[in-house]
Amino acid sequence: MIDQDGRGPDPDEERGRRRRGVRALVYGLIALLVLVLLAAAGVVIITQQLGSQVGRYPSVFAPIDPSSRPADAAGQTFLLIGTDSRSPEPTTGTDAAPDAVFGSQRSDVIMVASIAEDGQSASIISIPRDSYVDIPGRGENKINAALAFGGPPLLIQTVEQLTAVHIDHYAVIDFAGFAQMTDAVGGIDVNVGQESERDGVVVPAGEQRLNGEQALVYVRERKSLPGGDLDRVRRQQAALRAFLEKALSSGTLSSPTGAYNLVDTVTRHVGVDDSLSNTGLAQLAFGMRDLRNSNVSFLTVPVTGTGMEGDQSVVYLDKAAGRDLWFAVNTDAVPQYVATRPQEQLSDTPR
Repeated sequence: MIDQDGRGPDPDEERGRRRRGVRALVYGLIALLVLVLLAAAGVVIITQQLGSQVGRYPSVFAPIDPSSRPADAAGQTFLLIGTDSRSPEPTTGTDAAPDAVFGSQRSDVIMVASIAEDGQSASIISIPRDSYVDIPGRGENKINAALAFGGPPLLIQTVEQLTAVHIDHYAVIDFAGFAQMTDAVGGIDVNVGQESERDGVVVPAGEQRLNGEQALVYVRERKSLPGGDLDRVRRQQAALRAFLEKALSSGTLSSPTGAYNLVDTVTRHVGVDDSLSNTGLAQLAFGMRDLRNSNVSFLTVPVTGTGMEGDQSVVYLDKAAGRDLWFAVNTDAVPQYVATRPQEQLSDTPR
């Protein structure tokens, strides 16, 4: 492809784009998955060993002025992110490289995951990384710049200001474990809306069972999709939905060994804030023991369209519609919200 100025693509830029695409994946998705798996696997006790494998990020809430935060609502709310680390090595969990730091990264996947107070329902709401928002103290910019500007505290502040939803916990996942976990459940079943191909790996259109390598191609694709990043967000959600369906309906969790091995794999790639102790993980899992995949709603924050701010391509959010959605999150009413707006729920065949 030749640019308008007659130059071809910059090889370094293209390689950087590929690395960023890989790391976008389903980082934040798997962070919720570990909670659901821990809840569903009644045969697995969250031992000190498993809990201690989850990396802890210290003091992510400490710098935030409590008076500036939304009121704490019922249920539990997680800010799930994946980072553009530009590194093929794990950046979260106990396998993280010692020099993996948040301040130099941007968050490619941003999701707000809420679990209802009764543990019977949950929602995963994606915020596109290019959403043009106000970042406290920094002015308007893409939301994924908040992590680079001020680490987890500033990203949490930005999301809370945008949503008026109190974030209880912060979770991060890296790319390194995604393919392993997909293969651990025997692959995921996805109805692929549009064929994708990268580095010789083809994901055909139609109903497919994807192995780990194919799943990476599926969730990382952006440029060939009509909706760009918005379509990639939907693919990421579809991958998580398929992941949960496969894990919860297969024999994986009915086998003590299989369940332990899967949770062991997940916990090696997950990082959470240090306020979520091993005991807290166990209590959360117990509270979610009745949650089923059919009761998890997958949504994207409403948008009005895309545009340009300077030389940046951005996504503009629909603030009025967004207020209705976040109010539903705060009042444990997402199932009712989805029932009246079924078109906003993730479709069976995302592109």
